[in-house]
Amino acid sequence: MKSRIKHTTHAAIIAAIYVVLTYVSSMLGLASGAIQCRLSEALCVLPAFIPSAVPGLFIGCILSNVFTGCMAFDVVFGSIATLLGAVGTYYLSKHAANRYTFPVPPILSNTLIVPFVIKYAYGSEGTIWYFFLTVGAGEVISCGILGMILYNYLNKKSKWLF
Repeated sequence: MKSRIKHTTHAAIIAAIYVVLTYVSSMLGLASGAIQCRLSEALCVLPAFIPSAVPGLFIGCILSNVFTGCMAFDVVFGSIATLLGAVGTYYLSKHAANRYTFPVPPILSNTLIVPFVIKYAYGSEGTIWYFFLTVGAGEVISCGILGMILYNYLNKKSKWLF
């Protein structure tokens, strides 16, 4: 029973941090424009440390998208992209030797799903290929660069933190 409470608590904390970082990104103007960079996406490396990060990231993304007024299509498919990325990171952390591959699943899932949301849910001007490029660039910044900075910092503290 204690481990279930601990798992739920970790997931809730991660979800809350995701929501706060999404709001910070929005306030700083990073979550809109040609290249969108949600600071919260850096958290997608957390499944490499604890499995409860997977539901935490998924729920955090759902809440962030609802609270920031995203369209229903974005709430569903944007959150699924984050879920797929988190599951992929968890899987890689168990089976891949190279930690620099951990951000690849969220980068790929968001780059392949979110452009369709931008184009068809919001009717944004531009081609799907353009949105692949811009979403991919934002994901490389948030997951690839910031996520790996977070991973390397947490990895040094993981003995007592997780």
